[in-house]
Formats: sequence, structure tokens, C-alpha cells
Amino acid sequence: MPLHQPVAVAEWETNPAPEAPVSPESLKESGLSLGFVCDMILRTVYTRGAMIGRDLSQFLCLPFKVIREPLKFLKDEKLLQVDGGDLVGEVSYRFSLTDLGRERAKAAMEQCAYVGPAPVPLEDYVEQCYRQTVTGLVCYPEVLKAPFSHLVLKEEMFNNLGPAIISGKSVFIYGPPGNGKTAMARAIGDFMNTAGGSIYVPYAFLADSNIITVYDPSLHVIDDTADDYADDADATVRKLLSHGAVDQRWVRIRRPVIVTGGELNLQMLDLKYNAEAKFYQAPIHFKANGGVFLIDDFGRQLVSPKDLLNRWILPLEDRHDFLTVASGKKFQVPFEQLIIFSTNLDPKALVDDAFLRRIRHKVGVSAPTREVYERIFAANCKRLGMNYDQSAVDYLYERYYSRGRTPRASDCRDLLETVQSICRYRRQPVHLTRDLIAEAAASFIAEFT
Repeated sequence: MPLHQPVAVAEWETNPAPEAPVSPESLKESGLSLGFVCDMILRTVYTRGAMIGRDLSQFLCLPFKVIREPLKFLKDEKLLQVDGGDLVGEVSYRFSLTDLGRERAKAAMEQCAYVGPAPVPLEDYVEQCYRQTVTGLVCYPEVLKAPFSHLVLKEEMFNNLGPAIISGKSVFIYGPPGNGKTAMARAIGDFMNTAGGSIYVPYAFLADSNIITVYDPSLHVIDDTADDYADDADATVRKLLSHGAVDQRWVRIRRPVIVTGGELNLQMLDLKYNAEAKFYQAPIHFKANGGVFLIDDFGRQLVSPKDLLNRWILPLEDRHDFLTVASGKKFQVPFEQLIIFSTNLDPKALVDDAFLRRIRHKVGVSAPTREVYERIFAANCKRLGMNYDQSAVDYLYERYYSRGRTPRASDCRDLLETVQSICRYRRQPVHLTRDLIAEAAASFIAEFT
């Protein structure tokens, strides 16, 4: 699942976007063969009906000058016909399938039913990934503090996170439950989404005649503040017709932050093949390239920690992975992402020393001291619009924390929200008292003591 929408603070933008892929000037520069583009045109017109040249160019995300040769070839072969047009030229011609073209389109659909933006070559995708790696991002304390402003952290712990982000290496966050591990990981994600700048991902790429889709609107957030982002048809067409414009087969997005938890299994780390349409969808971690992949509650996945780590031990070391298509052929792809493992289990019980060595940064999150607990408690009171009552905290320590229960940062939120619910149920103003916190704690804590 994607991370929650980041806080919109423009001044966090400290990392410029990488060099944008340039729109191809010819079929050769597109990296696609004449036959491949012809089949894409046939499938598109077959599924969408007759189209004018401009709309076909826009749909395929290829400049008209790139599809001009394939269109001419299809007309010469009597697979396409021109139903009309105006004085603007070929870009305004309306193209439709002939009977022969319809038969050829059906055959093309049987080979691969992908219809959408044209893919980019694998080589172009690899090159772009290395232009926008997570390693070496600009990150200063004053910039990093903004996405962490809602958390109460020790300065030492906060200062450990900056170098981890800059390194782009894996991070292991561990400690007892309820003390902000996931919140810290998500704050790193907020930094990536906002101050990390934007990157380019393709709608799809082509590897050994196999189409693999990459852009996922459910996981990727479009950077609609970018100059090259067009949200209307006319602007898109102008870009397709201009020299040196951004290649429209690529989408400019905020650095992705993808979160997965107990549902993660090994199958999710492999290409997903659509047997009916005969093309692939990139695995979930692959879509995090250039950003963050957070594995929350590590150790509680459907797959065992050992199997998961064995799958990733080489990618973490070598910064590349291998994807395998149905034929069994493998191809190498970048593994350029900041992986965060978050767990409340004992790290030594989960992983061995060989794997821990490959995780560059380890951040331990311990139970809060009373001073920190009180600051978290006060911050949650403010968030809920509730008064702060020191006697409520005193009661919790007298009754529970001084008698063996370990305080958790999350207790503050849970207890105060329970107090809020009690007040609303009784139709009384939300007002914190010692008695109300005692009532909330009896419900929330007592059963665990």
C-alpha cells in the first residue's frame, strides 16, 4: 500500500529532479522496431475504434513523426485506411482498420493484448534509474526536522537517521512495540516524498520482447507541479510535436514510498504475468526504485524471515536484482531504493550476522523516559484539543508504569482517544481529569497487567 499523502511544504524541495528523458526524434531513437509499433497501432485501433493521427500519437505517448513510418507501412500493406482529414496534414487523418487489418490486429492481440503508452527499452530504464538513485540525496538536519516535527525523538536518534537517508543503504529499526518505529519510517517516507525531489518512471519497459508495466497510479504520486507535467490534451500534443521535449512515455512522480506488512510473500517479489493479456506487471519492490520500500512488522510476514532475506541478500549487496519471465530467461534490473525493516521482534532471532552486516544502519527504539513520555502526552493533548493534566500522567505512573508495565509512546494516543470517546458518549465537554484517565486505563491497560 502507498504511504499516506505527504505534507505539502514546498520549501522542503532541496533535491532537483534528474535529467528528463528526451522525446525520440525517430523510430530508431524510440528503441522500438517497426513491427512492434505497427502491432501496437493495430491493437489500439482495434480496441478503441477509428482514431485521428494526433489522438493515436497522444495515446501511444510517441511523437507523430515516430509513428508516421509505421502508419505509412500499415496503409501500404492495406491494413489501415484513411477515412478523412483536413488541411492540417497527416496528423489530422482518421485511421481505421481494413478487413485485413482487423484479422492482423486479432492475431497481434493473441500474441500480446497490451494497449497503452508505448514501452521504453530496458536499457533506457536502467540508465534513468542510475540518474535518480536514492544514494547521496541532499539532507540537512533543518530540512529533515520538518517531516519529524510531530514526533518526540531524542536528538541522538534523530541524528542517526540523516546519514542513513543520505547513504541510500538499508535501515533496520527495532525495539518494543508502540514506540514509534513505523511512525519514524513513515516520516522518512514523507521526507522522500517532499524534500527528495521527483523522478521519472516509465509506463512500461520492453525486455527481450516482453512488456513489463511499471507506473502504478495506486502507488505512485504524480508530481503535478513539474513544468513537463501536462494535464490537458492540447498541452500534451504540443509536447509531442516539439523538439527536445520530455519523452511522454515517462511519468514524473514524487519519489515513491511503498509500505508492506504481514501480507508480503515471495510471489510479490516476482514479475506478475497476465496469462490472458500476455504481459507482465513489475513486482512491488521494483516499483519502489528511486524511493523507499518499508517492510513493517518484519518477521510477521507470510514468508519466513530467512527466505525473504535469502531472496534479497545479493540485491542489498550488489544494488541490482534479476527478474525472470515465463520462458525462464532472466534479466538484470537496478535495485536502487532505501529499504527499511521495522520490527518489534528480537533482531538476533530473525536474522544472522551475515545479513545484519549487509544492513548498513541499525536504529534501536526504546521505551520513552518519563520526560519524553510527558512530552508525547502533552503533544497528543494538543492534537486532540484537550487540556493537559499532570495528575493524569502521575496516576499512570503510580498505578501502572512504576509497578512493572513498560510505558509505550502509543499509550498516550490510545488512552487520550479513549478519554475523548468517553466524554462524547456522555455528551459532556472533552476535558481531561485524573478520574477519566483512570477509567480509560482500566479498559485499555488493566487486562494486560
